[in-house]
Amino acid sequence: MNALIAPWFILRRPAALGMAYNGASLGGVIFSPLWVALIAGIGFLSAALAVGGVMVAVVATLSVLVFRHTPESMGQRPDGVEGADPRPPAPQGGSPARRRFFHDRKFVTLAAGMMLGLFAQIGLLAHLFSLLVPVLGEGMAGLAMGGATLAAILGRSLVGWMMPVSADRRLVACVSYGVQVAGSLLFLLAAGEGGAWLILGIALFGLGIGNATSLPPLIAQQEFTRAEVARVVPLIVAIGQAGYAFAPAVFGLLRGDGMIGGSGSVPLFACAAVIQLAAIGCLLAGRGGRPGRREQG
Repeated sequence: MNALIAPWFILRRPAALGMAYNGASLGGVIFSPLWVALIAGIGFLSAALAVGGVMVAVVATLSVLVFRHTPESMGQRPDGVEGADPRPPAPQGGSPARRRFFHDRKFVTLAAGMMLGLFAQIGLLAHLFSLLVPVLGEGMAGLAMGGATLAAILGRSLVGWMMPVSADRRLVACVSYGVQVAGSLLFLLAAGEGGAWLILGIALFGLGIGNATSLPPLIAQQEFTRAEVARVVPLIVAIGQAGYAFAPAVFGLLRGDGMIGGSGSVPLFACAAVIQLAAIGCLLAGRGGRPGRREQG
């Protein structure tokens, strides 16, 4: 998503990325309750084939008609560029060596912060629906998951449109993770009941879901040159994916009786909060330094 959007926007990239990622998040609002209805109506295999087939057809069509275009291919320039790119030029001697990044404090802390934040998020989300079902029932649990994704759209939109150009994006990401920590802790107060604590916890945790994926590329844009960003973003995404791929299994080992407020859910939610706090620590550890290397926007 970042690779598709980044060539078109410089100054307004936070808002543009937020809007683009919200298209993906909207799927969560629609498909959480839809999956429940489809599986109940036509079975899991038929539902998976139907949704997967539609997805492949839509992505293939967009790839052919839309995604193949660049500003240069259409005779346009990215926003904010009037005859010249305001971003600092790449270092002399070509693109930086890939191994250099793993000795760079900013890269290491950004990659670790993204990986840890997504590990906690994916691990918890993978089990949240089944934890909610005994308390809310299947239909309401599906609506609750859709509500969490709706909160993700709201949180990402607020950050995209309200974050100042000069803002320290690491601090913005820390605040977003902090809101999710509060949501994780509120789950502990739900005590097996679908009351206000549970609804508020879902809302707070949901507010940070979208920012966990959209803010790290924006941090990279602020802290690295354009040539570096082209390598930094795929690397941090790959590291994040390699880490959170194990999150559902790890969180599954923490489960007990399988419901909100049960004995097994306490370590699960506490673990999510601790990992998110570690992600905040990583992002804070990478602040400062390299002021001359930042992009504008």
